[in-house]
Amino acid sequence: MKNNLVLIGFMGTGKTSLGRRLAKILNKDFIDIDTEIEKITGLSIPQIFKKHGEIRFRSEEKLMVRKVAQRDNCVISTGGGVVLFPGNVEALSKNGWIIRLTASPQVIFERVARRNNRPLLYRHKSVAYIEELMKQREPYYKCADLTIDTSNVDSEELVERVLQFLKEKDIHERD
Repeated sequence: MKNNLVLIGFMGTGKTSLGRRLAKILNKDFIDIDTEIEKITGLSIPQIFKKHGEIRFRSEEKLMVRKVAQRDNCVISTGGGVVLFPGNVEALSKNGWIIRLTASPQVIFERVARRNNRPLLYRHKSVAYIEELMKQREPYYKCADLTIDTSNVDSEELVERVLQFLKEKDIHERD
């Protein structure tokens, strides 16, 4: 039976904040893949992108996914592009329910525009560019067991939706 929760989705959809809350409520370890990469490399994600490029970051991400996918009883928050490599999704889904968080491009823009730590938005910080990236990634997100739009939902409702999903999965797996 799967005992991890894996949060995927575009940047700014709330993966980290929801992940922390779920881990606390479910008494699971919380792992943020980007934070783990920063610990291992000694560099922030923007520094990795600037110094070594996206290819190096994706390589670090792939290694970290392999490592955390082997753990049990965790809530794992991924970076927005983790789904671009099928091996990542395959590794994470072996022992985890894949929960995709989404939001409208406008909401994402409002959430991430305040921060300047999103390497993929350094040159093109606009709703149109976010929309373009989301369209490119849409086919990769179809791996999700559950999709929740976080655009106009408070954190309590997000938690309740995930808990309801887990309850239903537990009932069905016993049958």
